[in-house]
Amino acid sequence: MKRRRFIGGVALAPFAHAAFAAEYLTVDAAQRALFPDADQFAAVSLAKGVAALGVGAARAVRLRAFAARKDSSLLGYVVVDDVIGKFEYITYAVALTPAIAVAGIEILAYRESHGYEIRQPAWRRQFVGKGADAPLKVGIDIANISGATLSSTHVTDGVREIVQVAKASFA
Repeated sequence: MKRRRFIGGVALAPFAHAAFAAEYLTVDAAQRALFPDADQFAAVSLAKGVAALGVGAARAVRLRAFAARKDSSLLGYVVVDDVIGKFEYITYAVALTPAIAVAGIEILAYRESHGYEIRQPAWRRQFVGKGADAPLKVGIDIANISGATLSSTHVTDGVREIVQVAKASFA
């Protein structure tokens, strides 16, 4: 016979937490999706922008940047980042033009049980053309997604920071 524990007259039963992790793209696949004409992706440093803006060391470690080139021409940059959703990390990549404006966003991995709607092309398209001077705030120029408020907000905040760090690094 199984025994249950009671606290304050309420039975406690073990429960399983379902995992909802989904890996959609590798970094290489995201680079190709964001810059299909590129024939080379070379790692570049964001150290100048990180230092100039005082980005925290833990946050700066998660930023990985690559210059996308075709032949010797710079097509732009891809910055890969992780932000916290509600409980788990969201891995995403931001494509930037040489003038440091958003050219596109791809969600590489989404590990939350709710809010996966941030992968929808219509939501991600809102960022295209936004530069360092854009407010990039949920509810102002980026629509919130009901049920994905934290994911929407944190990815938006991450994109804003990436654009600012990239501008300080590459301008």
